[in-house]
Amino acid sequence: MFKVKTSNLKPQTLNDFMNTYKLSTIALLAGLLTVTSCDVNNLEPQNSLSETTAFQTPERIELAVAGVYDAAQSGFYAGGAVRGYPFGAAHLEQGDMRGEDMISTQAFYAITYQNTYDATTPNNGFFWQTIYAMINRANVVIQGLQSVQPTAQLTQAQINAYIGECRFLRAMGHHFLVVYFARPYGDNPTTNLGVPYRTTPVTGGSTVDQAVQQPRNTVAEVYTQILADLDYAEQNLPVTRTNRITRATRGAAIAFKSRVRLHQNNWAEVIKEADKLVSQTAPFTSPIGGYQLTASPYGPFGPNNKSNTEVIFAIENNDVDNAGVNGAPGTMYTAASLNGRAIIAISPLLWNQPFFPANDIRKSDLMVAKDPVTSPGRGAYFSRKYSDPTTRTDNAPIIRYAEVLLNLAEALARTSTGVNERAVALLSAVRNRAVPDAANRYTAASFASGTELVRAIINERRIEFLAEGMRWLDIHRLAPDAVYRQAPGIPAKVSNGISDFGPLYTNNPNTTFTTQPGIPYSDYRFIWPIPIEEIVNNPTLATQQNPGY
Repeated sequence: MFKVKTSNLKPQTLNDFMNTYKLSTIALLAGLLTVTSCDVNNLEPQNSLSETTAFQTPERIELAVAGVYDAAQSGFYAGGAVRGYPFGAAHLEQGDMRGEDMISTQAFYAITYQNTYDATTPNNGFFWQTIYAMINRANVVIQGLQSVQPTAQLTQAQINAYIGECRFLRAMGHHFLVVYFARPYGDNPTTNLGVPYRTTPVTGGSTVDQAVQQPRNTVAEVYTQILADLDYAEQNLPVTRTNRITRATRGAAIAFKSRVRLHQNNWAEVIKEADKLVSQTAPFTSPIGGYQLTASPYGPFGPNNKSNTEVIFAIENNDVDNAGVNGAPGTMYTAASLNGRAIIAISPLLWNQPFFPANDIRKSDLMVAKDPVTSPGRGAYFSRKYSDPTTRTDNAPIIRYAEVLLNLAEALARTSTGVNERAVALLSAVRNRAVPDAANRYTAASFASGTELVRAIINERRIEFLAEGMRWLDIHRLAPDAVYRQAPGIPAKVSNGISDFGPLYTNNPNTTFTTQPGIPYSDYRFIWPIPIEEIVNNPTLATQQNPGY
């Protein structure tokens, strides 16, 4: 297990970097491969490793790969601050604030929540920059590993596994980028522009000059390369490891492929990938990695977030290296009454839906806390998935076994005539552990058609992945789908100017409250702009800004 200590990284402001390298996408170069061992009893800093020395011993190679995870967990924010960009926290918070199922109770995420961003907005700008910084670090390590000669101490299989980890993280980064900065795969993927898919390391000099000439790939090209990276990762990653949650495994690559194929509407491939991890009948378990649902919906969270059977991949946070008080999930999502900052609350828009029963465990005190109206949370309900607002050690989830089951259920339901019974069983496996009342549980007879079943699966995703940043991913992929989209664009949201949210949680779908209007899919604000730093310094991308910005 590895822990990266970001205080050892050389601080630099964006302007300092831009003046030096003229390219915002490579903010952390190979010379900054500074990491420390994750053993909590051995936090003594190691020396910085340059790209010429990082691959000379197995121990240094291990540290270089750990550095890629560090870049995934926390890159720089404005002024060098650490806020969990991109995947230590920001993907959760930005993904939820783009949707309607959670409320921005304060001004902290108001720009994202209210859709008032532009090319100068820090939140989306640093999301882009820190993901590409992670990608560049992965590319540096991949190139270094390709020059390493295998030995008895470091076999070719081990080298390939390290490359597989880097390619998994590279694929993950590009997928989040294309979901935020480009139109969905279901909308003209061969003509719509995606993002630049970067596979060549940028280390200064001529490599910078080459990088600034790279245009945006099409959405289809981005997905093709994502899948190529994930295929390599699947073939070369180990089935399990001691720290299987926070280091990529074969199961993580397969699970992520099931998500990517879902975004492509390629139902046959979703089924093919998910079937590698899901038994044919309940109780569903994985022959690869041994994944299974925890007995309780709270099982993957709270004190068990570091070790459970359900989380397939997550980004490590710990007491030494985390997203800080201005970013950590434990501070942002937690009620003030539980020592959080009460900034991201559960929305009554979701709470009052008829498919979310009043006695659902996911509405109980086990998983929800209510703030008093006099607190910063203004009477709202908050998730308890992240239980450590003080030392901020909660891991940041990326993908769980519950998602693989629901991905498979949706693909089966979409490709079947009538109501697919296995899809119902998969949906029920996720739902029933949270719904004690048999009257609120599903059977095949609950659905008059396969269309109704698909809608129920999509609705269940909204409940199950609440506070995990998943809502935007589903809004994005479903936006061109006239049958199953739940809003023709960015949905209307509860106004965050309401003084007391408490009375709005009624379990009655007819409850009314003030909302802010949604954004049509045709509106340019449906996707984020390419950040201004990139446009100014990259003459190729300057001609490829998203329309409207």
